[in-house]
Amino acid sequence: MTAAKSETLQYRVTGMDCSSCAEKIQAAVGRLEGVQDVRVSIASGRMTLKVADARVGPSAEAAATALGYRVERLTTGQDETPPAGTHLSAAYRRALWMVVLINLGYGVVEIGAGFVAGSQALKADALDFVGDGLISFLGLLAIGWSLAWRARSALLQGVFLALLGLGVLLNTGYRVLVLNQPEAELMGVFGALALVANVAAAVVLLPHRAGDANARAVWLFSRNDALGNLAVVVAAGLVYLTRSPWPDLGVAVIIAGLFLHSAWSIIRDARADLRSAI
Repeated sequence: MTAAKSETLQYRVTGMDCSSCAEKIQAAVGRLEGVQDVRVSIASGRMTLKVADARVGPSAEAAATALGYRVERLTTGQDETPPAGTHLSAAYRRALWMVVLINLGYGVVEIGAGFVAGSQALKADALDFVGDGLISFLGLLAIGWSLAWRARSALLQGVFLALLGLGVLLNTGYRVLVLNQPEAELMGVFGALALVANVAAAVVLLPHRAGDANARAVWLFSRNDALGNLAVVVAAGLVYLTRSPWPDLGVAVIIAGLFLHSAWSIIRDARADLRSAI
């Protein structure tokens, strides 16, 4: 039997905020008939398709666009470096810097609160803020960078985030042995403040998303973060009611696990982009 011929199509995808965005696009495009393989890299902002027929391309673009992302076909030999300032007005840059400050700033505050309250869930949730801030920061710095340098930066970021996630898991394992009960009241307060911080970041970005990705993508991203914040608040309530540390530890493991999965996705994509850039 003759192997089916395949063509490779590449696209620049704008509006991805985290690795779950890339996975969401991969799942939607991968279901299309004629798509043999699809890879979406948060590190480089690229989608690479292997298709049986190039006519599948418009359907793939439509599938990604329907999720709230902007897709641009890259022609053969086209420079992979985005033109300086693409989709980033001065106002949008200021908004991104505000999001970086909100995420990194509150991430540091929440980590401190996690130690004070003795809550592993707060520490794990803080990682999500730090990760979001670093991704936005990388996006600002990498405008105009080559694919290779963007991939190197993302690889370093992914390793750093993975180390943070492993640290939380190891600390959680230690807490399982010691079983110190966290301060439920502090957990609840800082979990609620985290929800406010995520909403504030979404509100800052919302007016500038029309040229980058539509509002649905912003709110989907914020919704996912808010679920983690709500999980911390629920865990705080369970800790208070049961006088047990187990709800806190369980939420910490779940959030840290999801965080490590995202870090691994960044590392995997960055390594693949480095191979293709060399």
